[in-house]
Amino acid sequence: MSNRVTQLFNIKYPIIQAGMVWNSGWRLASAASDSGILGLIGAGSMYPVVLREHIQKCKKATNKPFGVNVPMLYPNIQEIMDIIIEEGVKIVFTSAGNPKTWTSWLKERGVTVVHVVSSVKFALKAQEAGVDAIVAEGFEAGGHNGRDETTTLTLIPMVKEQIQIPLIAAGGIATGQAMLAAMVLGADGVQVGSRFVASNESSAHESFKQVVVDAKEGDTQLTLKELAPVRLVKNKFYNDVQELYKKSPTVEELNVLLGRARAKKGMFEGDLEEGELEIGQVSGLIHNIKPVAQIVEDMMKEFEVAKQGVTFL
Repeated sequence: MSNRVTQLFNIKYPIIQAGMVWNSGWRLASAASDSGILGLIGAGSMYPVVLREHIQKCKKATNKPFGVNVPMLYPNIQEIMDIIIEEGVKIVFTSAGNPKTWTSWLKERGVTVVHVVSSVKFALKAQEAGVDAIVAEGFEAGGHNGRDETTTLTLIPMVKEQIQIPLIAAGGIATGQAMLAAMVLGADGVQVGSRFVASNESSAHESFKQVVVDAKEGDTQLTLKELAPVRLVKNKFYNDVQELYKKSPTVEELNVLLGRARAKKGMFEGDLEEGELEIGQVSGLIHNIKPVAQIVEDMMKEFEVAKQGVTFL
């Protein structure tokens, strides 16, 4: 299928594999790109030297387009951006920051830029900054999220109403049926995160992948809004956060509890009690761990079947 997203990235299907911290290394990104979608390396959990290594390995593993997701809140952002240019990466997804800061700089160097937003307000700011496309992410999504708790179902048509550039829907999308629904609402494509966590090629710890597979409705919750809203699995760490909230904690007290490297401890090292386990609400629909190629094939089959199924309307 061909549309504005497939043409923008030169891919077969309008699906982006999200660049998630501790999950989206070169194996996942290259497998995604080889499957006909856009693979993204998640720079948020990588030191600059590690990012360079993942980019180089990804280039060797696939000859298809891939990109890097860069949260802009890190102190070594200039070094990260320099590495991306030096290694010839042509697609960058930015998030967690002002798109004006890097969009022009990247585009002047021949990079296609996409920015992730959680509201109409920030979608308009991103379009004004000159990005090539927008990811609008509803609060169903895993990981860090919008404070307004706007759902994908309402966010996508509201953003579509206001922008002219390609729109990619994210948050709660793990099936072909959800992909079709998002596109009916106005999206040109979808970004998928949680479903690819539970893939063979994800760099997540096997214990965390099993948590995703075992998750049921209501097993995740958005919390820590005072720091940066994040959707977490309800484990011991999550319960500790809720107990602290009963005491009306200060931001400093929340930061002390959070400490350092909680996400690494949980998702990458497999500490299911003390670690931060970030996953979306859609984990309740994920029942197995599969190769990326199979996930993509299944999604496209589901998409086509769902599309045929609504012809009576």
